[in-house]
Amino acid sequence: MVDASLFYQDVYGIVKEIPVGRVATYKQIAVLVGFPQHARWVGRALRNVPDALGLPCHRVVNGCGRLVPSWPEQKALLEAEGVAFRRNGNVDMRRYAWSPDGAASVTF
Repeated sequence: MVDASLFYQDVYGIVKEIPVGRVATYKQIAVLVGFPQHARWVGRALRNVPDALGLPCHRVVNGCGRLVPSWPEQKALLEAEGVAFRRNGNVDMRRYAWSPDGAASVTF
């Protein structure tokens, strides 16, 4: 059984580390916290993040680089950081995917 409170804290710790101009995926974060099957829980954690934490939640996208449909500000926030988008409106994951170990960017 996963302790949701601890899971959320682990998610928030990882999201805090995503650098300006990079994006991570829900799946990638789930893998990094040790629960690769819980990408949707990552989304739930981010939806419930306290504003006081000031996390860069806009830097988390789905595996194809798609943005949150109900969050129009996300694109503007990413563009302000220099993130470019493909013609289909998704983040160019080959250029902007974050790799936490500093190696070549890999999308999960």
